[in-house]
Amino acid sequence: MGKGLAVVISGPSGVGKTTITRALLERNKDFCYSVSYTTRRRRAGEVDGKDYFFVTEKEFKEKIRRNYFFEYAIVHNNYYGTPKNFLLENIKKGKVVILDIDIQGGLNVKKHLKDNSVLIYLSPPKFSTLKQRLLKRNLDGEEEILQRLQHAKYELTFKNKYDYCVVNDDIEKVCKKIENIIYKRKGAR
Repeated sequence: MGKGLAVVISGPSGVGKTTITRALLERNKDFCYSVSYTTRRRRAGEVDGKDYFFVTEKEFKEKIRRNYFFEYAIVHNNYYGTPKNFLLENIKKGKVVILDIDIQGGLNVKKHLKDNSVLIYLSPPKFSTLKQRLLKRNLDGEEEILQRLQHAKYELTFKNKYDYCVVNDDIEKVCKKIENIIYKRKGAR
């Protein structure tokens, strides 16, 4: 395997994974983003092939059957998966590949890529911040927000299985911390 690195960013819904991921990609033109496949419905403003590849459950299951995914999971009743070839080819080229995926997927990436991966758990400054952020983004109904908060409590129990836990309290500060982690990890191999 090359000197590339899979950088997994995980954390509960509303913690700011997408915001941090976008900021990292904007600041680091040599990083690339692994666009996941999903069966969930497209939200307003999302672009197919940029935010996710939106597919039907039937299409997703066919890709599973063809061993298309490096990892996949069911989260909030929807399938999510990481395309295998994109990830492995870019790591082989020495690239930093950012993956915004759930904890199940993150642990699978670490299991298979070992030293070619780093897991970063993005944590809220405090739990009440999640509810405020989920309400503010106005994407889900009250019942779904409650489900996401309940799931967040479960996800928080896994943060000690990650290589690093970074509290998302300031975008600039968080990006600098993550960049330092990435460059330190790349230089150590």
